[in-house]
Amino acid sequence: MHVTAINDSAADSLREAPTKIKATSGGARLFELPADLRGHDMGDAAVTRYSPGSVDDALRAKLAQSGAEDAFFVADLGEVYRQYAQWTKLLPRVQPFFAVKCNPDALVIKLLARLGAGFDCASKGELMQVLSEGVSAGNIIYAHPCKPASHLRYAAAQGVKLMTFDNADELEKISELHPGAKAVLRILADDSSALCRLGLKFGAEPGSAAALLRTAIRLGVQVVGVSFHVGSGCKSEAAFSDAVERARCVFDQAAALGLQLSLLDVGGGFPGRNDTTGLDFNVVARVLSAAIDRHFPQDAYAHVRVIAEPGRYFVASAFSLAVNVVARRRIEGEGTESYMYYVNDGVYGSFNCIVFDHQSPRPRLLHTRGELGVAAGTLFKSSIWGPTCDSIDCIVPSGLLLPELRIGDWLVFDGMGAYTLCAASRFNGFKLSDIVYVDSERALL
Repeated sequence: MHVTAINDSAADSLREAPTKIKATSGGARLFELPADLRGHDMGDAAVTRYSPGSVDDALRAKLAQSGAEDAFFVADLGEVYRQYAQWTKLLPRVQPFFAVKCNPDALVIKLLARLGAGFDCASKGELMQVLSEGVSAGNIIYAHPCKPASHLRYAAAQGVKLMTFDNADELEKISELHPGAKAVLRILADDSSALCRLGLKFGAEPGSAAALLRTAIRLGVQVVGVSFHVGSGCKSEAAFSDAVERARCVFDQAAALGLQLSLLDVGGGFPGRNDTTGLDFNVVARVLSAAIDRHFPQDAYAHVRVIAEPGRYFVASAFSLAVNVVARRRIEGEGTESYMYYVNDGVYGSFNCIVFDHQSPRPRLLHTRGELGVAAGTLFKSSIWGPTCDSIDCIVPSGLLLPELRIGDWLVFDGMGAYTLCAASRFNGFKLSDIVYVDSERALL
């Protein structure tokens, strides 16, 4: 399948959708989210506000509210739009299926569905959310190789047929509970360079592919394609080309058994904008496109649909998190002075990405008077801690250089859209951070 890049007329048609954001003359303000866009849920987070203008405008508007203290996200849907436009330009043969687990924000899902993306779901809950947004079952892949029986029955009832497997027991389950499924064999890729090595848990060894295909034939399960995942936070573009070559070998094994496969799923691992792994999406796209064209040339494989499962690529750079300094400790040594700052979101909340996603977030300064940028003056060694009473709740360890902060000052962490709020807890009774939306491309609001 070919994905057409967004051209000017397509972009204009999206922007001509009923616009909810109106210009204001009285400075930055916050507005209630329009009723037709409410009703989505991300735990206890209040996601009912939007702001016209930029991310920084929204930060100022939120801080201008009386008694503002709680941590909050600012999400720019326009950044998601720009990332989609870049994808279709650089990977025209590959349809993105957004990995919902990365950030199940309903406005992100609404926008990507409108743009033409598919969705990678890993549970009944994610299937229910995406289907409720009007996404067709044919634009969903149930991309979990080990599915609970009740979730599999739900997929069957809803007509979600495309799904992955990597073992014989899963084929037995699919044969019994969803005989109409279109199964995709997930093979093991070289994810040794990734921050999160998913191959430790999923992926059939190359030597077992033929046996699994024969098992599928015996059970009457229709295998339609091959998938892989080079790992979340992949650091090597070569991993993508190597995995495509492995997938082609499985296509050839299937052909020898009389199966004509029609789907190649190149998985996830795509870097977001300003990714800290050092991997550049432009380079990845170039290497991946060359590998697909080499191993699946269009003249011989015109029947093969190519999809991918990007997550952080779309949302990482679209979300910024503002936190309030609620307390501090001054540490005096021999001729030295340092500070410990305590803020109102942490590792048990939105900064769980430090533990689960191996991220190292760094702040910029935003003071209560709404001035963005680093304050001038002497810099002190500083550490930043979350609000809970657990000592592992450390956001930035000692060594960060900051000017002296006061209680009530604000810090902003950019690039916080991937694997953050989706895995946050309410440990110690702290609330989840709210979300304020902006739409710098007027793509949805």
